[in-house]
Amino acid sequence: MQILLTGMVLSATVQLVCAAPAPSNFLSDFFDSFKREESTEVTTPSISQESTANTAFAPQTSPFFPDFELAMSSPTEEAVRYDTQGKALSRKSLDLKKYPEPWTLPDIYSPQVQAVIKVIDWNLVPDAPVRTFNGEGSINFDGYDSSKDKDCWWSASNCVSPKVDYIPDDLYTCSRKGEWGLTFDDGPFNVRESGELYATQENPFAEPELYNFLEKNNLKSNLFYIGSNVAYYPAAAKRAFDDGHYICSHTWSHPPMTTLTNAEVVAELYWTLRAIKEATGITPRCWRPPQGDVDDRVRAIAWQMGMHTILWDKDTEDWALQAPGGGSLSPSQVDKKFSKWLREAKSQTHGTIVLQHELNSATIRMAEKWLPKIKSNFKVVPASACNDVTQPYWEQDVVYPAIH
Repeated sequence: MQILLTGMVLSATVQLVCAAPAPSNFLSDFFDSFKREESTEVTTPSISQESTANTAFAPQTSPFFPDFELAMSSPTEEAVRYDTQGKALSRKSLDLKKYPEPWTLPDIYSPQVQAVIKVIDWNLVPDAPVRTFNGEGSINFDGYDSSKDKDCWWSASNCVSPKVDYIPDDLYTCSRKGEWGLTFDDGPFNVRESGELYATQENPFAEPELYNFLEKNNLKSNLFYIGSNVAYYPAAAKRAFDDGHYICSHTWSHPPMTTLTNAEVVAELYWTLRAIKEATGITPRCWRPPQGDVDDRVRAIAWQMGMHTILWDKDTEDWALQAPGGGSLSPSQVDKKFSKWLREAKSQTHGTIVLQHELNSATIRMAEKWLPKIKSNFKVVPASACNDVTQPYWEQDVVYPAIH
């Protein structure tokens, strides 16, 4: 099946495939790890400090998904019609028995996760510590010297250039003046069951509401998907991919990634990639850490699992708006941010990547309010596109045109 994706500035010809291409040595190692599973102790990855000298290039490979079939969503099965354009989306989930429990930290001892662990070159994963939480439940920065920032820990210093030269710099801005790198985190925004709390309030803003709006305004975006949300609502992910958006990973259960062990990082990334692959047919080469919480240890694992880190240089803080799943921030505070950025547009010497969320009714309302105004002042493009990424997936036959 071949799908032609069209838009004002982006289009893509997509040939769906059932497995991501991977080098033969990777596949051999992968299947060998399954053969050894019964007779070999479970692997908990570790690294040595001396192995992180800047003399090698970290390998990058797409994970392989065994016993895999695409979930081609029916347009009518168990559909709910909150789509203003009349395109109902299936409410059928992926087969959840094949996945970790949604919104929980995945099991690191599953054979799938163990197989990936055995392929990663742990000699090229820097030996940064697993971070802890303080008594208030926030990340603990006690004892960390952010002025030296030896681990390029974004949460401590906003570092975007790794201290080891075998990991590429993060993508965090658009270098060309007048470009607005559009991104939305935390999707797909799921429809709630009719009896759930706030269903009447939130469901009209659940997907495909934002995707309809973006289509109507001929806009494309990077969409950073939580694997648990994709597992529950794969038809929304497929709709976004078909529309020509850039699909990226945002982890399985949205934890601060530097607080996880190496194996837990692998598990969070692996199951998200698998859910996206099953729902859409593609394997992303991009990801965004929840809360931006990343250091060189986590970057190196994500890179070896085939993904480049994407952050931002402007934060709307829309996640804190007053709504279910949100906070106590008033809409006027976010309005002030957008107004300020519009005033500064003419004096800026470079573009920007902006953090927004498809999280609840408030974040969707804010996007629909401001994007038409942004579009009249900026060239609005996906964050990957403004960084000249034309092949955002491991599937070789999915290519987006250059915008420059």
